[in-house]
Amino acid sequence: MRAPQFWYSPPGVLAQCLAPLGAMYATATARRLATGARIRPGLPVICVGNLSVGGTGKTPTVIALVERLQAQGLAPTVLSRGYGGRQSGPHRVDAGTDSAADVGDEPLLLSTFAPVWVSRDRAAGARAAAASGVDVIVLDDGFQNGDLTHDLSIVVVDAERGFGNGHVLPAGPLREPVPTGLARADLILSIGAPKAQSEFAATLPEATPELITGQLAPLETGMDWGALRGLAFAGIARPDRFFASLRALGVDLVETHALDDHQPLEPALMRRLLGRARATGARLVTTEKDAVRLPKSLRTEVLTLPVRLSFDQTAALDTALARALG
Repeated sequence: MRAPQFWYSPPGVLAQCLAPLGAMYATATARRLATGARIRPGLPVICVGNLSVGGTGKTPTVIALVERLQAQGLAPTVLSRGYGGRQSGPHRVDAGTDSAADVGDEPLLLSTFAPVWVSRDRAAGARAAAASGVDVIVLDDGFQNGDLTHDLSIVVVDAERGFGNGHVLPAGPLREPVPTGLARADLILSIGAPKAQSEFAATLPEATPELITGQLAPLETGMDWGALRGLAFAGIARPDRFFASLRALGVDLVETHALDDHQPLEPALMRRLLGRARATGARLVTTEKDAVRLPKSLRTEVLTLPVRLSFDQTAALDTALARALG
């Protein structure tokens, strides 16, 4: 499903007509959070979330935090709801036997960096993770979940899109009003180019958590992307950004195929894409998140462009992590 364009335009008639439904959604979210019985699982919880639906860069942020914690000698684990997977959990992801259909594509990708637990009941998942002998839980996309106490909450924002038209679902992209959500956050992480960063920063209210910024960039793998004739496909929230990254690397893109976010890579779809690649003399290329949904028989047929997050400044982040870790 693609986000409606009016979510990211100045509020118009449609957004105003849907605003009463948005107010009901916001009230339901606030009530759920107020009545949640937050538990402490016995080790620190670092929550990575957002205020908007869709991709803001949470998965690269989780990877960057996991690697930062590991560099400090800690053993982090990731706790996820397992969106798109059939496992209700608590279940520790096994990249060797689990599929994206079992646990969701993002948990499967994250499991290559650290142990990952999926659980619809986050409290039960946190208890299972804590019993496995880790040091810290990185809670993926749990900002609007009231099961756990957070020792550090980071709200991730796509600087280019910001908070959209400022309305709550379905009138806009927000899960809750901006002032309400930011009041619970410890840090805002804005990801994007410098121009988008400054424009987003100018939209923030005066009373706001500390803002840190970061950039996503392709990971150096030794691949000569400039020599590639490619046919790209992506089932992420913003496939246009992936295609733009390939072009910036010099890839000769003969075709692009924007799929729905988390779209299953069914055999008929992959046969069609492989047929188009062969007909145009191109190699198939996709994102890391899409690659984990590929049938194992096709993984050697598709190139993957990995991206990583780098922080523009780390002092505020490191201070907040030290405080959360005690």
